[in-house]
Amino acid sequence: MHVPPLRVDHQLLRELANNFKLGENKLKTGYGSFQITPKTIGDALGINATGNLFPEKVEYKQLYKQLSDDDKIIYRRFQGKTLKSLTDEMMEIGVGSEEERLMFKRIFILYIQMAFLLPTTINKISPVHLAPIFKMDGISERNWGAHVLTFLIKGITDYQDKKKKAIDGCLFALMIIYFHLSENKGKKRAERPPKPWIANWTKEKLVERMTAEKEEILYVLNNHCLPSRMDSRKRKQRQEEPDSDSESETEQSDE
Repeated sequence: MHVPPLRVDHQLLRELANNFKLGENKLKTGYGSFQITPKTIGDALGINATGNLFPEKVEYKQLYKQLSDDDKIIYRRFQGKTLKSLTDEMMEIGVGSEEERLMFKRIFILYIQMAFLLPTTINKISPVHLAPIFKMDGISERNWGAHVLTFLIKGITDYQDKKKKAIDGCLFALMIIYFHLSENKGKKRAERPPKPWIANWTKEKLVERMTAEKEEILYVLNNHCLPSRMDSRKRKQRQEEPDSDSESETEQSDE
């Protein structure tokens, strides 16, 4: 999984969250509705989307009681850690022994969740980040697609229903899915780019598409779905037409 370094427009991410249909797990767009499943997340990011699930919600006290004495030491080591402290630990830890390599893997799993797969507005490790690191055997074969999607749905639910201002979860994955499926809609399988989809989106290509999407959003102030580029072009053409033509078109649409 390669994530190009770039700043993502927050307005676009909010529109994606606004147009995510809770209960159906569908993204409503001007190109149609796209079903979002663990497999879709897996195809987009190149992570596994089959196998055993991670715990959906684990409270600190509940998690702590379930741990062995050795795991409780690990738990206390990471409890309350920030993203910066994890970064520092990854840079400092050695990998000469099996024990050190295992600890490095744990730190990396925590880091990639906090920084990308399961980001939160609170810059501290949460129980949902900690739960996976205590069962490291076959961790890459666990259902990461479902793990990411479950957390994203919770974040969007808090945003839509509880009016939380910030949105937890990997909205970047939702953006890649939207860009890929809309760009390749109607194409035959042989014509579509290979998986993972994120590998086909360079920084330059992402910036170009995000710029186009931002312009379209500005044309639709009260839109109920993300507009398509074709709709955007039509709106531009209407704005460039003479006033008389615009007035007659408005009258026809009002009838």
